[in-house]
Amino acid sequence: MTSERPAPSNTANQEGERLQKVLSRAGIASRRAAEEMILEGRIDVNGETVLELGTRVDPETAVIHVDGSRVMVNSNLTHLLLNKPTGILCTMSDDQGRPCIGDYLRESQGKLFHVGRLDQDTEGLLLITNDGELANRLTHPSYKVRKTYLAEVIGPVPKDLGKRLREGVELDDGPVKVDSFKLIDTNQNRALVQVVLHEGRKRIVRRLLKHVGHPVQRLVRTRVGDVQLTNERPGAIRPLNRQEVGSLYKLVGM
Repeated sequence: MTSERPAPSNTANQEGERLQKVLSRAGIASRRAAEEMILEGRIDVNGETVLELGTRVDPETAVIHVDGSRVMVNSNLTHLLLNKPTGILCTMSDDQGRPCIGDYLRESQGKLFHVGRLDQDTEGLLLITNDGELANRLTHPSYKVRKTYLAEVIGPVPKDLGKRLREGVELDDGPVKVDSFKLIDTNQNRALVQVVLHEGRKRIVRRLLKHVGHPVQRLVRTRVGDVQLTNERPGAIRPLNRQEVGSLYKLVGM
């Protein structure tokens, strides 16, 4: 005897909220437009395509994708971008009272995780969320999430350095290679370079550039996946927009 496949939402006992209402409140589309998207088969709930307008979902537990991209309908989830200033510890609290990223967050935001780390002297983009699974996947090496850095280094930079770094060099804790390398600007004995890599080892950019003879004088992370700094000042913190959040979940298959 073959059992029926469960529906992606609880329509039998009428629990939850109508899907089009949830999508409208999340800013995805008007209710009427959301109804059309449902009928066109563009909405997936918990891995199954929804075609019925009467479908109800629990916004706190439902995993909803629109045109293949995850959308956030759970108001309890938090996704933030902090432009971490230099000199700030990448920890939520410090028993010695030193300045840390927790100083920039409100206690009312609950338990939050920083996605990866930036060392005390490195500034720039730091993602913060209360979705532990998302944080774990974004930092796990198997997902190869690319991070982009701008580094001011001791120059001049030879023309073949990018080729050398893309091919890989051997550090004390194993080989490393960049996804891309670009010389942005040069001035006397300083140079500004862009480094993109998916490595997450401690101080990897600083160690890599020092190893090839170009110690870092200043380091700024500007991008993680498709999320990037725009005009945020050091210390500024903002919620990620719907497109940014969706891109992160898509990047790690959630």
